[in-house]
Amino acid sequence: MNYMRAPRIVWAIVASIVVVIFPLSAYPCACGCNVFSVGARWMMPLSAGLRISLTYDYMDQNENWNDLARAPLSLNPDRRIRTSFYTFSSQYMIDRNWGITAEAPIWTRYFSTTIGREGIASVSHTSFADMRILGMYTGISEDMSTGIEFGLKLPTGPFNLSLMDRDTQIGTGTTDLLLGAYQMGQLGDFGWYTQAMWQHPLDLREGYRPGDSFDMTLGIDYNDLLESYHIVPLFQIIASFKGSDSGANSDPANTGYTRLYVSPGVEVNIVKDLQLYADLRLPVLTRTTGYQLVAPALLEVTLGYQI
Repeated sequence: MNYMRAPRIVWAIVASIVVVIFPLSAYPCACGCNVFSVGARWMMPLSAGLRISLTYDYMDQNENWNDLARAPLSLNPDRRIRTSFYTFSSQYMIDRNWGITAEAPIWTRYFSTTIGREGIASVSHTSFADMRILGMYTGISEDMSTGIEFGLKLPTGPFNLSLMDRDTQIGTGTTDLLLGAYQMGQLGDFGWYTQAMWQHPLDLREGYRPGDSFDMTLGIDYNDLLESYHIVPLFQIIASFKGSDSGANSDPANTGYTRLYVSPGVEVNIVKDLQLYADLRLPVLTRTTGYQLVAPALLEVTLGYQI
């Protein structure tokens, strides 16, 4: 594939997002689910048409952190948050300039916490979560290697499930603005890509407003290594930021974070137009506001088909 150099407009957009987000993240939710919205090379279209995919993400938050260090679990009333995410995505490129993506997620979340003198209480919920609808413009470069994304996260998931606080609910209850951009390029035998996504809540729902989040990835892949076997190894660096929540039903003292991941992965072309993608995201830097449960690793697996 031949890629053009990144137009200045894309980097101007990304820089503007960073300027907006970093002040909001100066107080570095317990979840960090938005990190799954960036990073996969298959998210970036190269031709018109329809692409459908099913993604499985897994996050087991069993470590208590405070600021830059791991803290005793006894200092956090919450004990564990274990989540499986199942997301069906449909991406339709109307032509080489415009496209639309719809994401329908289902979450299964296990949550355990301390309840007064009664000891540990736990609950498990499976529910449809917050949908995402994104428009996409790829007409900046002739080879579609540059894209701008814009859309909304809709409040379709529940935010009043038993036992869970607002920052651990499956849905936030808010409508959020989504704004992002991506760029792909080629350096000799190596391909590279970068993607960024900003999420900004537009309203407050029953005393709760989640903090703004910003996620960005830089990845590199090597097509020639196992090309005859249709296997593409890749490596990513992913930065994830979230500001503290606000509102009467929020906990600003214990929400918000900064995290940096390294992520080895692989993309396998099973048959023509059918691809399997997987990566493992390992945190190399974690900084939380207050006491929060974090996951020692994140897993993502996607099966995608180009129609």
